[in-house]
Amino acid sequence: MSAPHGWLYWALLSAAFAALTAVFAKIGIRDVDSDLATLVRTVIIVFVLAAFVGLTGKWSDPRELPGRTLLFLTLSALATGASWVCYFRALQLGDASSVAPVDKLSVVLVAIFAVVFLGERPSLQSWCGIGMIAGGALVLSLKA
Repeated sequence: MSAPHGWLYWALLSAAFAALTAVFAKIGIRDVDSDLATLVRTVIIVFVLAAFVGLTGKWSDPRELPGRTLLFLTLSALATGASWVCYFRALQLGDASSVAPVDKLSVVLVAIFAVVFLGERPSLQSWCGIGMIAGGALVLSLKA
């Protein structure tokens, strides 16, 4: 893939792994508290990422990162943790095929937050797609 669209490869992989996350999590949280399951998952992620960063030679001292970077990474981590706790609770209570589309309303919220906080200006075509994602999530989450 050419450099301008190199992100697409990684975004598609992210989507595939996110889909597997829902399926594996739904199976994994049977007869287990969803908060405990989230903790176990998080600990595993920490170890896997630590090994990956170490083995690829990407380690550097996090204490040397600028304060603003640490602040926003901390806020991102807190939001991720809250998202995971809520997601696992929803998966425990509902069908993965209903929970996942509602979770993907995050795409709509990212667009709105990007406008408000980052000054991004999606095109009319982008807003149409964002609207379709919102509508699709709603349709998929409703029981027939």
